[in-house]
Amino acid sequence: MISSPLVILHLGLGAFHRAHQAVYLQRLIDGGDTGWILKGGNLRPDMAETLAALERQGGAYTLETVTPGGLRHWERIRAIRQVIPHDAQLSGLVAEGAAEATRIISFTVTEAGYYLDEHDRLDTRYPDLASDLAGTTRCTIYGALAAILDARRLAGAGAVTLLNCDNLRHNGERFRAGFLDFLERRGERALIDWVQAHTTCPSSMVDRITPRPSPDVQQRVLAATGEDDPAALMAESFIQWVIEDDFANGRPAWERVGAEMVTSVVPHEEAKIRILNASHSCFAWAGTLIGREFIHEDVAHPAIRQMAHDYVTHDVIPSLTQRQSPYPVDLAAYRDVVLERFSNPHLRDTNARVAMDGFAKIPGFIAPTIADGLARGASIDSTAMLPALFFEFLRRWHEGRLPFDYQDQGMDAARAHAIFAQADPVEAFGRDPVLWGPLAGDGRLITALRKAHERAQAFVRDNVPAGAAT
Repeated sequence: MISSPLVILHLGLGAFHRAHQAVYLQRLIDGGDTGWILKGGNLRPDMAETLAALERQGGAYTLETVTPGGLRHWERIRAIRQVIPHDAQLSGLVAEGAAEATRIISFTVTEAGYYLDEHDRLDTRYPDLASDLAGTTRCTIYGALAAILDARRLAGAGAVTLLNCDNLRHNGERFRAGFLDFLERRGERALIDWVQAHTTCPSSMVDRITPRPSPDVQQRVLAATGEDDPAALMAESFIQWVIEDDFANGRPAWERVGAEMVTSVVPHEEAKIRILNASHSCFAWAGTLIGREFIHEDVAHPAIRQMAHDYVTHDVIPSLTQRQSPYPVDLAAYRDVVLERFSNPHLRDTNARVAMDGFAKIPGFIAPTIADGLARGASIDSTAMLPALFFEFLRRWHEGRLPFDYQDQGMDAARAHAIFAQADPVEAFGRDPVLWGPLAGDGRLITALRKAHERAQAFVRDNVPAGAAT
């Protein structure tokens, strides 16, 4: 008798999941290991056209990858076997999460989707989180998993792993803290006890540049494969996944297809978040300020590339090597590989995509390096340039002068506008507790921001095309 495959239920069928985690499972399937499948859906009624296309295609889609040299490859991904339609109660996701065959629930909701303060407690000022806490909606990861896991508890379906796949430092540990805080605030004592006894939350580090799919991807896929696929997407050829090996009820043998199963992801995630993610934002904010549209254009600009290089070389590498020496990642080599990946012109990755969610990226990607520098009495000038660029970027948003619709799930728009109504906006920016947590108002931080802001303004003046507004 052939046993049925076990299930990974994924929450958030966006481009990144389909270019990353689904690919690893597909490689296992291609190698003859058919013991696991993916099922998934979204927590919000978005991506309607893409999800409809995936549903029509039985979850299958084509992934195009491209190297910095322009070599393209196409593969059909069939690891997602069921696309679960959205409804307000998430009834399909709840039913699947309560099934005994479901052993892992993974999720990608972006780093802004966790609503955590500097103490890993929930920041309840956000309306969708408050609504989920009240039990009137299920639109956050916490509200969704509370419903799913309570149904699983009542069904007696057994232990399950909750696998965070977002760019959040210590993502498993911090998600678990936020989730238990959510359940405490709702008085869900029985569910808290069940979660503590029947779940694990391993941390993971994920990496693959995945631009928003554009119409030309579908056209190239059709020309290359004959598949007219409205769910087609594109990513760089590079891929990496480092996972803490702490699973509650089994897992796929991901190590057979290139994933790294480790006891701690911390050295890898610190290198990736501080070097890749923070530098990515640096390029996007700086490039937008001088009228550029794509990341590869920003990397080609000598002054912007130097900013990112200096940030990593002067501040990040000393910070990380002071924590652990020798560091298990060659940080200088990693910096150079990251810059090469960003320079890939074939990805056409937009500043609009990468610049988003600055109110989560400053505290998550950048503030830790500033805190380390201040703690050891070192200069933070190179790192301060990144939030100074974001300040100028945010000022343009405030004035309605950005060339695209800025999206920031972690930003309170009224509070952000109020920064620029102050007599000293740079100081107000440096005192914002959402951006800076315990560093907010630190005189050394504000001094560094003032100096960096002057350099950011000079950079814009020197590089904006003649006649363009600054």
